Amino acid sequence: MAIRLILADDHNLIREGLRLILQGQPDMVVIGEASNGRQAVDLARRLNPDVVVMDISMADMNGLEATRQILAHNPGIKIIGLSAYADRRYVVGMLEAGAHGYILKADATHELVRAIEAAVQNQCYLPPEIAETVVENYRQHLPAAQPPPPLGAREREVLQLLAEGHSSPQIGRKLHISVRTVETHRRNIARKLGLHSVAELTKFAIREGIVRLEE
Repeated sequence: MAIRLILADDHNLIREGLRLILQGQPDMVVIGEASNGRQAVDLARRLNPDVVVMDISMADMNGLEATRQILAHNPGIKIIGLSAYADRRYVVGMLEAGAHGYILKADATHELVRAIEAAVQNQCYLPPEIAETVVENYRQHLPAAQPPPPLGAREREVLQLLAEGHSSPQIGRKLHISVRTVETHRRNIARKLGLHSVAELTKFAIREGIVRLEE
């Protein structure tokens, strides 16, 4: 079954460019387009897409507020933030609103399809430059001391790879375990931490220093 998408951007040329990128994907179909956040909210409620590609800065209602409203009505919809800037406020704001990814417009040709595929697998997609922005934000807000998370060594390995954007099959190959075992670890991690979305788990991993940082 094809992935059903809504494109929300206040520039016609941007939406046309995104549509052209997606036209070559046999398992993706654009079912609606919005030129502002309010239209995106309305379309999402009427069409129930799988994924909304959401521009951050739009007139009438911005992408952050539109994301909050869409997910409040239907938490199952995946949102991918789209912006011309790797602005920390936008990136963190979108993740906190519940987005499953964030990409730059300049990189959409290479990143859009990957971000959509990750989102429908309940993975959080952040290109390296965006991940650095998120990591730096949480490093600046780390408390002076934190007790270690109640996770086993293998669970911490799985959480790190998950936070770095790897899928369950990729994690299984890296750790030489089955996909079923990876999924069991993921469920245990979610249960222990009380965090159930990939975005929440990613933020936790960043906050706890579980994600490796390139120096």
